[in-house]
Amino acid sequence: MPSRKQLANAIRALSMDAVQKAKSGHPGAPMGMADIAEVLWRDFLKHNPTNPNWADRDRFVLSNGHGSMLLYSLLHLAGYELSIDDLKQFRQLHSKTPGHPEYGYAPGVETTTGPLGQGITNAVGMAIAEKSMAAQFNRPDHEVVDHFTYVFLGDGCLMEGISHEACSLAGTLGLGKLIAFWDDNGISIDGEVEGWFTDDTPARFKAYGWHVIEAVDGHDSAAVKAAIEAARATDQPTLICCKTVIGYGAPNKAGSHDCHGAPLGDAEIAASREFLQWPHAPFDIPADIYAEWDAKSKGAAAEQDWQQKLTAYRAAHPELAAEFERRMDGDLPADWAEQSAAYIADLQANPQNIATRKASQNTLNAFGPMLPEFMGGSADLAGSNLTIWSGSQPLTQTDASGNYIYYGVREFGMSAIMNGIALHGGFVPYGATFLMFMEYARNAVRMAALMKQRVIFVYTHDSIGLGEDGPTHQPVEQLVALRATPNLMNWRPCDQVESAVAWQAAIERKNGPSSLIFTRQGLPQQQRNPEQVAAIRRGGYVLLDCEGTPELILIGTGSEVQLAMQAAETLQADGHKVRVVSMPSTDVFEAQDASYREQVLPAAVSRRIAVEAGITDGWYKYVGLNGAVIGMTSFGESAPAEQLFEHFGITSERVLSAARELLRG
Repeated sequence: MPSRKQLANAIRALSMDAVQKAKSGHPGAPMGMADIAEVLWRDFLKHNPTNPNWADRDRFVLSNGHGSMLLYSLLHLAGYELSIDDLKQFRQLHSKTPGHPEYGYAPGVETTTGPLGQGITNAVGMAIAEKSMAAQFNRPDHEVVDHFTYVFLGDGCLMEGISHEACSLAGTLGLGKLIAFWDDNGISIDGEVEGWFTDDTPARFKAYGWHVIEAVDGHDSAAVKAAIEAARATDQPTLICCKTVIGYGAPNKAGSHDCHGAPLGDAEIAASREFLQWPHAPFDIPADIYAEWDAKSKGAAAEQDWQQKLTAYRAAHPELAAEFERRMDGDLPADWAEQSAAYIADLQANPQNIATRKASQNTLNAFGPMLPEFMGGSADLAGSNLTIWSGSQPLTQTDASGNYIYYGVREFGMSAIMNGIALHGGFVPYGATFLMFMEYARNAVRMAALMKQRVIFVYTHDSIGLGEDGPTHQPVEQLVALRATPNLMNWRPCDQVESAVAWQAAIERKNGPSSLIFTRQGLPQQQRNPEQVAAIRRGGYVLLDCEGTPELILIGTGSEVQLAMQAAETLQADGHKVRVVSMPSTDVFEAQDASYREQVLPAAVSRRIAVEAGITDGWYKYVGLNGAVIGMTSFGESAPAEQLFEHFGITSERVLSAARELLRG
């Protein structure tokens, strides 16, 4: 029977061989953490390789994602659908084994990691989701939610500021089923970290409220096992501090940054095989080692046990069981479409002139009771973002059944935690900050789009309309950045009706995140017929039209739609044929078929003006060379909002002047 060391050496061999074949990669972390991984995956991890989506599986996150061959080796050895040929295609085009773990490529990869610190933060979100789902659904003698979240992380993850945000909150919330393994090898890309990373990491995590297990020999299987057992017995999140040697097994490069991010080379690999007593050819794993690693039978039995629990749960609590399965499947309630449409129709029939952030809160009050899967939050701006609705209940350490998280001033952490909540399943997370502070969180927003997760980012105070707080708080270029992000659906509504439609579309979107961008200042409600209300869902639509072909098209979003409407009404009174297009979502509009886009913005009409209180660059594709864009070309200033719009020339008078100039041309 193979020893533990031989089983771990299979990881080392596959990792160094795959990196060598690819001529690039990071062999150091997989070789250094192989012993820890062998104990965790073979003795503790609850998973089923034949069903990677089993709801009650443990989650495993490789936060130090550059060590991806560790995860790919584990998945292959355990019996997931990841073949030896897939490992040979490491880092190659269209392979299941890209350079960093990518969600959706290989079965068993729980999240995309690589940007350091975000993996541990995703894991905090997963652990929050597990704790909350357990509190909401488990009943005496019926624990259908009961799993751990395990994380491997390195010095780089701990240096990143986001790890402070997430791990601090994890301690406050008492996430006892979150267990992290710190690969304390003292090495990063630039060399020995003692020159730039001398934190007392155990003390830091103790201060967060974590259970810390110090000075564990990461190459001593018995010590690792004892540490995991102790971690599983506490109601605090646990950091297991594992002292390891990076590149363990490579006799001439182990312990050095030389093996961090480059192939070992043929000579060193040969020396490593001799040192590890691994005589097998590259990618050759003996049958007895495969047999010891194979987790398919054990995993199937574990899932079968859980299925029996679920059957008993259905019998005892049929409504709860049905709701649990609906939420884990990501389906919306059966009456969602009808009820949400009725609310939107009612809004149109009962006009209100309000800020869209207030319209957003009103929508939450209407939609919230329909959606127990909502998990809301704000980064210390609940009273400004208006993300709390009448049914919001805080999620706390002692009561995890709530549906609202007070994230504190942690915009980046909040956004990546929401990604983890969505990845876990059972929730539709939304979280808010000022649009300006999307900047702190931008990479987590990008990761949500990359992973196609149903996450809703709420951004209020959307322009210079923020006013007196000045240019540090006034977003001007952020809309451009959001709209440039692939697979991110962005909405900037002009009134309460468009705001509700934006929420409806974001909630229904299963294959990607959405950003909802709302005003601080009040806006007038626009008149629409039922066909126009329905057309909002298409991202851009004709709000005001004329007889025949228009001479001029005005395009607006958000607070600037009213400016376009005011100018158009004056121009129409002067006898001009003018159309106003409201475009709350350029992303959705561009996804429409060509005939619809031509219907709204006919190519024959070259006189066009777009108006938006943000950087103008993105609008030239709609107005062309013969058109004009009215917006920002600089940062803002500190003054009341109405003075700022006047100062920067974002007014109906400016639109009217530009229109008359085009019409004379």
